[in-house]
Order: sequence, then C-alpha cells, then structure tokens
Amino acid sequence: MTDMEGAFSGMRVLDFTAGVAGPHATQLMAMHGAEVIKVEPLAGDWGRTLGRMYDGHTAHSIAFNRGKKSLAINLKNPEARAAVRDLASTADIVAEAFRPGVMGRFGLSWEDLSRDNPELIYLSISGFGQQGPYVDRPVTDAVIQAFSGWMTMNASSEGVPQRARMVAMDVMTGLYGCNAVAMAMVARLRFGRGRWIDCSLMQSAAAFQTPKMIEYHLQKGETGNLYAPVGAFPTRDGQINITTMRDDHFATLCGVLGLDDLPGQARFRTAVDRLEHENELNALLIEAFAKRDSRDWAVRLSEADVMNSVVNSYADYFADPHVSAVGSFEWLDHPVVGQVPVPAVPGAPRLSAASPEVGQHSTDVLKDAGLTESDIARLIGEGAVAAPEAAG
Repeated sequence: MTDMEGAFSGMRVLDFTAGVAGPHATQLMAMHGAEVIKVEPLAGDWGRTLGRMYDGHTAHSIAFNRGKKSLAINLKNPEARAAVRDLASTADIVAEAFRPGVMGRFGLSWEDLSRDNPELIYLSISGFGQQGPYVDRPVTDAVIQAFSGWMTMNASSEGVPQRARMVAMDVMTGLYGCNAVAMAMVARLRFGRGRWIDCSLMQSAAAFQTPKMIEYHLQKGETGNLYAPVGAFPTRDGQINITTMRDDHFATLCGVLGLDDLPGQARFRTAVDRLEHENELNALLIEAFAKRDSRDWAVRLSEADVMNSVVNSYADYFADPHVSAVGSFEWLDHPVVGQVPVPAVPGAPRLSAASPEVGQHSTDVLKDAGLTESDIARLIGEGAVAAPEAAG
C-alpha cells in the first residue's frame, strides 16, 4: 500500500499528548499523511520512560511516535507559550492529554483556540473524562483495566482477575480517538465546523466491552466462554489453540483426536451441554492433546478444517511464511536502537520514518512559528526550549 494517498495529507496536528493513548491516536494521523508536531516537556514525554530505556527511547515511544516532529518546550515560559499559541492557530487538529483544566491555564483550551479557528478539531484524552466526580483522578492503563471490569471478565480459570500485560486500554483509546477525529473531519467537510472530542480511557474501555456488558446483564453476571471447547491446550512440546463453535466442528475435532464417542454422549451433545460440562470436556481433551507435538496436531486439525493455531511466540510470528508473504511487518532502521519490527496498520500507508529525539525539530518548528534564530537561541539559553544541536 505504498502508493496510497494519505487522508490527512496537508493537515497539521499539534500533539500535546504523552504516554500511549494520545500518541497512538496522533501516530495514526501521521501514518495517514499528517504533519504531527509533538509538543513535549524539556525532558521528553513520559512515554519515553515506559519499560527499558535506550538513550531516550523505549519500545512504546518508538512504536507510537514515528514520523513526528519533536518540539521540546516549557509551556510555563510566556514567550514559549505564545509561540505555541501561534502554532496552534495554524493547526487543523489539536490533541492533548493533560488533566482537565490544564490546557485552559496555558490559554490553549478548546474555547481559547476555536474562537479564532472555528474549524479546529480538538481531541482531549483523559482517564475518566472531562467532568464527573473522578475527573481529577490519576489514571494508568492498569487502573482502567480494573475499574472497567476488564480484569474480572479476563479472570483465570480459578476466578482470579487478570491484567492484560499489554497496555490494551491505552491502545484502544488511541484507536477510538483517531476514529473520532476522522469522523469530525468528515463532518467539517460537510458542515464547515470543527468540534471538541472528549475521549477517555474509561469510555473507550467500556465501548470495547459492549457485548460482554450486555452478556453480563442478560446472563445475570455470567460471562464465560461463548462456546466449548475453546482455548489453548498443552501438547507434548507446547500449546495449541482450538475453536469449535458448532456441533459439526466438535464432531470433527473428536475424530482427529480419536475421541469419536464424545459427540454422542448426552453431556456433550449440544453447545449448551458442552458449556455446562466444560471442565469435564477440557480434562479429556488435555489428556488427548498431550500425546503429540503442537505442529503435528496443527497439520492434522488443519487437514480436517478444524480452526486452530499453535500458540506462537513473537519470534514464531516473525518467521511464519504467511506473515512474510503478506508483508505483515517490516524492519525499521532506527538511528538509536537499530532495526525494530513494525507491523503494518490495516488501511494505512507505510511509514518508514523513525521516532524523533527530544527536541529534534525545535528550531525548525519555532522558525515556522515566526521566531528568529536569535529569539530561539535566547529561549534555548534561558532553558525554555531544548534542541539537540544546541546541546552539542
């Protein structure tokens, strides 16, 4: 998809977000052609400290800041803030992830900026939203996993709530945020007005879990598997995942496993029966799957058209022939950490640019805002702006 025109081409995004959710939203805009100016503190966005650090970068900061320009600036400095305000007047989209009220204190709120730029699209990302009793609560991905019911829904077989080890709430919030901006762009084309978007981690997590919440209500609190058997089963050398949605799926699975009598037993005859006796059924399947290696089972199951996959590591995924054939990911040459695997995003043009150094583009961005070289040098000297070339 390298010949695709970016839907955001020619648009300027002023990105005040940090961490993962907001940077993911604006990363997607950059992939679709937007000029994204990342306005970050002098020491850099705190997302640069998530996980193991590599000279100012982490896996998360690399993943969600590719192709952006970095302006490292102290917004508490009046002159620096005025320059950013001038930049905002040229923006099509502003994204921010401060606690509610902070952008207003900088004179950069939706009300401040839309007064002179009525077509502005303004994305506010927060933990619990812009109003309500929890508006000032600090939030992380893990907090919302717990608050939204996600950890309970994802409980272990022993009933222990489980936290997803990936920052799933943040990533899905970025997806919802970018989607909302794209819809606002369509509305602007039709009606000539911008809009303010309140996109919280809480609401994104709830929206994502809509069917599970409905299921919980209809089934009086029961939110188990949709059918059985499903899930990963230990084999002689690893694990294999199977999915058997219908009666014929189950019968075919049993044939492959040499358990031909199971479909005829009353306790396993229908989908409802299998769910009611899921633990008994799983015990029989565990015993059967333990007799062969994972890939041996995968071949046999695939030949019988039973949905399955060996439970892979990322290394297995990278080496898979189908993954390679469809160009699922490419190796990005990053100037600091070297090559990193970057998966393609469905429907988006490829983006081969790396994530920026802190303040890498400060000088160029401020010149674009109308500051002279002497003005910029003075701000750098006063500690209001950071630029790598000045430090060198």
